[in-house]
Amino acid sequence: MTKTEKVNFAIATLKELYPTIPVPLEHKDPYTLLIAVLLSAQSTDVRVNQITPLLFERADNPYNMIKLTVDEIREIIKPVGLSPMKSKGIYGLSQILIDKYQGQVPQDIDLLEELPSVGHKTASVVVSQAFGIPAFPVDTHIHRLMYRWGFSNGKNVVQTEKDAKRLFPKELWNNLHLQIIWYGRDYSPARGWDLEKDIITRTIGRKKVLEEYYKTKKTRK
Repeated sequence: MTKTEKVNFAIATLKELYPTIPVPLEHKDPYTLLIAVLLSAQSTDVRVNQITPLLFERADNPYNMIKLTVDEIREIIKPVGLSPMKSKGIYGLSQILIDKYQGQVPQDIDLLEELPSVGHKTASVVVSQAFGIPAFPVDTHIHRLMYRWGFSNGKNVVQTEKDAKRLFPKELWNNLHLQIIWYGRDYSPARGWDLEKDIITRTIGRKKVLEEYYKTKKTRK
């Protein structure tokens, strides 16, 4: 299979498996998505989805958020981890949104990255999922699968994002990044990986990855 055929196979399989794509983090508008994505750093979407209703009940917009203290925010979000940094970030960015953007979330990645605790991945998720602007946020699942499929060298997420944007058509980016995340969770996890269930890696996977998988499997028997 040529590289193009492999890319097309991955796209077609993902479309078949995920014709409708659920968004992992529950939210109702750009602001609540921004907060949810910020909270998801080094946490799980399941955990975040348990905590955000409690936070948004108190404050689901920047104006109400700054009525809370940083300590009050921290107390609510403690279960998601890194709460000292995240609570300061949430309070700080809410204040900036009010001061600079009339309480609205900007639709520009560069402007989003200027906000406290908002990195490139968070900004990319917000523009793609809240505003429909093409972006390719790379999380651990995408980073892992792009390497397993031989689409990127696995050096770092910056390189993985460049490779994904080069290989996949721009109009598919917003759907594809979510489809790959769900596929990684459902069929190609980091732990407890069963290649029999992982049709994409089994069909187009990097030779070295497949060899290592079978070698490890043999030693476990």
